[in-house]
Order: sequence, then structure tokens, then C-alpha cells
Amino acid sequence: MAAAPRIFVSHLSGVAVFDPNGDQVGRVRDLVAILRVGRKPPRLLGLVVELSTRRRIFLPMTRVTGIESGQVITTGVLNVRRFEQRPTERLVIGELLDRRVRLVETGEEVTVLDISVRQLPARRDWEIDRVFVRKGRGGPFRRHKGETATVEWSAVTGFSLEEHGQGAENLLATFEQLRPADLANVLHHLSPKRRAEVAAALDDDRLADVLEELPEDDQIEILGKLKEERAADVLEAMDPDDAADLLAELPEEEQERLLTLMQPDDAADVRRLMAYEEKTAGGLMTTEPVVLRPDATVAEALARVRNADLSPVLAAQVYVCRPPDETPTGKYLGTVHFQRLLRDPPYTLVSAILDDDLQPLDPEAALRAVAGFFATYDMVAAPVVDEGGSLLGAVTVDDVLDHMLPDDWRETEFHLHEDGVDAEGAAHGS
Repeated sequence: MAAAPRIFVSHLSGVAVFDPNGDQVGRVRDLVAILRVGRKPPRLLGLVVELSTRRRIFLPMTRVTGIESGQVITTGVLNVRRFEQRPTERLVIGELLDRRVRLVETGEEVTVLDISVRQLPARRDWEIDRVFVRKGRGGPFRRHKGETATVEWSAVTGFSLEEHGQGAENLLATFEQLRPADLANVLHHLSPKRRAEVAAALDDDRLADVLEELPEDDQIEILGKLKEERAADVLEAMDPDDAADLLAELPEEEQERLLTLMQPDDAADVRRLMAYEEKTAGGLMTTEPVVLRPDATVAEALARVRNADLSPVLAAQVYVCRPPDETPTGKYLGTVHFQRLLRDPPYTLVSAILDDDLQPLDPEAALRAVAGFFATYDMVAAPVVDEGGSLLGAVTVDDVLDHMLPDDWRETEFHLHEDGVDAEGAAHGS
């Protein structure tokens, strides 16, 4: 009988999972293994599958009928109870990649880059097969990576030890293509130690994007483990309204230390937002909408909204104001919606195609009034203007939703129908 094919776990991350009818039920986010005594290869218990609702469930390997062509095929019904990791279990991607272990033969310290799994012959059991390691300490993004090798599980030792200073480069490479919200979900499910290691390895912009998507407790925990200078850099990279919300949860002394370390312009924007009540238009707004002068053309407006760093809601419209162009601006004149920009010739002045019929939001407008404005006029963003007619910023629909949903909405899963719960999966339920 031919040997079972070897599958590397980095190739399984994000792979679609299908039921017997061919309908996609979720994606693989990790693998669950149990370490065994001696040098026996760990047994692979199952997969952590993330459903479309972002609930993570346990899929036993006995329910996997095939892993091929970039997809996982299951048999039978799924247990949709949330996955809970047991103390004896290890997450292969989240906890075993990037570990520093030793080669048994030489005692040399190596870094785990990847791990392969295989199905045992004539059985439904799976086990970890081999370990792909790199000698030396060069990170995967450095030019000199060191010698690599694929060795048997029994050829290395150190997986059962508590890991201190575990790297995160290969875990990050595994999740490189994830959206910030999905990477935030990955971080939320890691241990605090591992979460801090991954956060430390992310660059400032990526970490800022991810922090904006994390529950408040995770945000505070991660920020608190960063050196103050780096914490200030990450706050600068965040949207000012999100940075203001995060700082508002910290003690006043810590707020002031971090604001002092931030660039003066960035700190000024955040301080301005923190002056407003949280659930008002002023507290919800971002201070960095797209602002143009009335003599700008449609071509210039399109070039501005084409910026890849802009979120879709901020790119949906531009705000036309008298100088100065930075918020608070000169007199606010009106808004030009993206669809209108697409309909008019490139040389058209934005002042000629203004939508100035809608009343802008007052910075003291309560959340309920802001939500009513969005619902009434089918808007995705709205200008916030003070009594003097200056544009202060813009409220976007995602921030309205964030503040209208329950505080724990990121951690609250949608209720799913749980018919067909089987005993194997139930052991991992909540």
C-alpha cells in the first residue's frame, strides 16, 4: 500500500471545509493535537473550524473524509458548540510553530517552521509526521535564513516544555492574507502569552488595524504589554476615533503619558475627540475624512478616494470646504458622493456638483439621532460641523454600529441551530 501523503499544516490554514452535499461550512483555523509520552508522534484529534458566523467549532478527524485540492471534506452533521481547548491539548499552528526545540542527536537549537501530518495506513487516525526546522536564529524575513531540514518528530525534543520568548514569524506568515478582523479573531483565541508575542511581531500599521477589531479587554491587555514608545506609535497609526476610545479606557495618568509620547498633531486630534461624550457625533467621528477645496476637480477627487489606505466608507464621499483643509476646516460647503464623481467629466469642479441639501450633524448629537440620520437618508458617512460652520470630522456607519451593538458583541456568537450534536464533538462544547 502506498504511503499516506504528507500534509503541511501551513497549507491547511484557511482551507475551506465542505459538508457531504458540497456546501461550504467554514474554514480551517488550527489543528488540535495531544502530545504523547516518550518520542511517540502526537495524535491529531481534529480541526478548529471557523464558521461564517465566526464561531469556532471542533471537527474530529474521524469526521474528515478527505483533505485534497485545497479543501477539507467532512461526513455527517457538525457539532456547532463552541470549541474549548483542554489543558492536555495543543493548537498546532498557534502553539507549536515558531517554537525553539533541540535536535536529539546534536543538541542543536532549531526553530519550527512547519509541521506535517498524515493519516495512518488502514485507519482513520491521524498523527503529526515530521517537523520542518531551521537552524540558527535568522527570522524568515531576513536574507540569511539558515539551513533548513525536515526531520522525524522523534528527532527533536522540547515541545512539552513551557515556551518562553516563542517567536511569531511563521504564525504571521500563515495568516498573512487574513483581513484585520479575521486576524483579530485569531489573536483573541490565543493564550495571553502567545497573543503578546504575535502582537510584538506585527508592524505598527498592521497591529493598529487589528487592535481596532479586538474586544476592549484584549486591546487594553496588548497595549499594556508594549513599551510605551511603541504603544504611542501604534496609537498614532490607529484611526483617531478608535485611538480615543481605547485611551478613554485607561487611567488618566497613563492616557497623558501616551498622549505626550505621540506626535503633537496626532495627539491633538485624539484629545479633541476625547473632549466629546463617547456616544455623540463628536465622540464617534474620525478627524481624517477626505477634504477638498471648491476649486478641486473630479479627477483630483477620484485620485484622493483611490488611496488604498482609506476605508470603503471614508472613500464613499468627499467633503468640500474653504481653507484650511485640515479639520477643523474653513466653512463647510457640501458633500460629493462617489457615484456622482463617476458620472461627471474629470475636469468638472467639485463645487459644481455639491450635495448641500442635507443638514450636517451637530457634534453634540446623541447616538440615537445619528443612527436615525443614517437610517433615514441611507448614508454610509456623514459630516460633523460646528456652530461656526467648520467641518470637524465625519461619522461612518461602522462606528455607529460598533456603539449600538452590545459591548461584548465581538465575543457573542450568533445562535445556531444545534440539531445533530454528536458525542465526539460534544466533549469540546461549552
